Amino acid sequence: MLGYDEVDAALEEQQLHWVRQGDELVTTVTLHDFRAALEFVNAVGAAAEAANHHPDIDIRWNKVRLALTTHDAGGLTLLDLAVAAAIDRLRPDVRDRTDAGADD
Repeated sequence: MLGYDEVDAALEEQQLHWVRQGDELVTTVTLHDFRAALEFVNAVGAAAEAANHHPDIDIRWNKVRLALTTHDAGGLTLLDLAVAAAIDRLRPDVRDRTDAGADD
């Protein structure tokens, strides 16, 4: 299990779009509409299955809130950070910025 300082440092170092709230990593993604939210959640689901580590997911029309924690460990682990990074790569708002920067 990682300490809060380790998690906060990793979030900053890896430039992840998540915040630590207690023993969870949390992010909210705003998409174009409900269909886009569902497509994003399906992609997150595939990544979560591949990692065998599943976030809590809450969909509110075009907003998707995700929360990660390792229940078996009683807190946050490297697996949470790895899945957060994988999910960030699926985020249209992050992916679009990264793609635009690649043209520079």
